[in-house]
Amino acid sequence: MTEKYEFIDGESDILSVQRMCAWAGVSTSGFYHWRSRPRSATAERRAELKAIIQQVFADSHKTYGYRRVHAALDRMNVQAGPELVRALMRELGLVPCQPRPWRATTIADETASATPDLMARDFTADAPGRKLVSDITYVHTWAGFLHLATVIDCHTKAVVGWAMADHMKASLISDALDMTARNTNLADGCIFHSDRGSQGGFN
Repeated sequence: MTEKYEFIDGESDILSVQRMCAWAGVSTSGFYHWRSRPRSATAERRAELKAIIQQVFADSHKTYGYRRVHAALDRMNVQAGPELVRALMRELGLVPCQPRPWRATTIADETASATPDLMARDFTADAPGRKLVSDITYVHTWAGFLHLATVIDCHTKAVVGWAMADHMKASLISDALDMTARNTNLADGCIFHSDRGSQGGFN
């Protein structure tokens, strides 16, 4: 009986309580009596659901709306209607944030001359300072996008140089290389490998 009442309570925002009671074979007065009990089963149930919903929401990095939270609860075999999940999330003040769309940080310079691949897909090195790899990524902050360029030594796998800026100009790469030169003894003929972006070409 309690499960029927919980279901009716969860869907009461969108369906008629009287009709649901008729479908479930329970009396409307019995449902309202059950719901009005102090610290009723539904209140305890809602408290349990709130704790689970908060955990699912946190695990999604605060990106799940009520539909995806409901789907996650369904996979966990937790019984709760989507409208109940929506109502509880509203009570908890859980508002999903939409992740920023992916942005391309590598835009190949089609006008640049071909550069030979000296690395030849071999990212191993028998000593430090002989092979370096680099790339640019971005970090979303409250103040906007922060671009990060890193240089990694293929022998030690350590970040030997890096630079940050609010732009993706060639100076971002040169600053990272300047740090690398200060931190590492670069061998004669050291190979520096990056993607085909125009920044790495120092255009």
